[in-house]
Amino acid sequence: MKQFWLAFGFLTGSLLSSSAVWATPGGTVTQPTTPRSQSDATGELLRQMSGATRSLNYELAYINISKLGIESLRYRHAVLGNVSLAQMLQMDGPRREVLLRGNEVSYFEPGLEPFTLNGDHIVDSLPAVVFADVNKIRPYYNFIAVGEARVADRPTDVIRVVSRDGLRYSYVVWVDNASHLPLRVDLLDRDGETLEQFRVISFALGEDIGASMSALQQASLPPLLTLPQTEKVTFTWQINWLPQGFKEVSRSRRTLPTLSVPVESRLFSDGLFNFSVNVSPANTAANDQYLRQGRKTIHTETRNNTDITIVGELPPSTAKRIAESIALNGSRS
Repeated sequence: MKQFWLAFGFLTGSLLSSSAVWATPGGTVTQPTTPRSQSDATGELLRQMSGATRSLNYELAYINISKLGIESLRYRHAVLGNVSLAQMLQMDGPRREVLLRGNEVSYFEPGLEPFTLNGDHIVDSLPAVVFADVNKIRPYYNFIAVGEARVADRPTDVIRVVSRDGLRYSYVVWVDNASHLPLRVDLLDRDGETLEQFRVISFALGEDIGASMSALQQASLPPLLTLPQTEKVTFTWQINWLPQGFKEVSRSRRTLPTLSVPVESRLFSDGLFNFSVNVSPANTAANDQYLRQGRKTIHTETRNNTDITIVGELPPSTAKRIAESIALNGSRS
């Protein structure tokens, strides 16, 4: 199982670094409910934030803070001729840049050949809650108005996005009163500890931003990366419990680096958070293992000579419960 553990560490962005935090499962948390009228008004503000993020011409200078350190970035966005243009630039260290033009996102990373993928926004730029479909996540999250606060010398409305079942993480969002752009977003665990923070230091609005982005309309971008078509696969194992709202979005059977056995994977999302369930033959028996680094959790257990690994944006106790619900060698799914 050691090789399997290392392979998933590779795929999840070096989760096995020395700054990782070993976590233990917690108890069930009961979250407060919110009056429907207040939730509707707060949900509307979240919709306005998402709309402003996609439609306005603006520039954000911001930092991302996590247990791994502080990252300084600049994000520009404009809409020219009904086409969305955006640039995310890492301001310190090796130059890392991501560009959006229409429905294509191009990546420029040190040491890698530039490439382009299909997508309607830069997933690396802003927290997932900024682009979330409010109607899709409403059944599983409470939207709670907290009050007002000042961020980047601007008055903001503060909103909590809290899971109804206490089985996943939550957000606190600071939305600019005037522009409705997000100026700060905190990701919290079930105990209220801040896992990650997005914080705007300064920002600008206006047509000048659009003019500075106009060159991107005619820029030569890397070729679109063609991903191999995945075969339609069925598995002889099934998952008997998931938190409400998580839906399967893809599945595959593949061989990972350092492994010579196939790994069967299913990816799930509730519109805010993602995780994958991975099943493969075990090399050796081992005890259950938990690893947590920021928002990412890896839970691995071995049962019936089979490794079961949950990787994703889940509290460790939720990942463990999902793994324990898996029935091996059962009905095909």
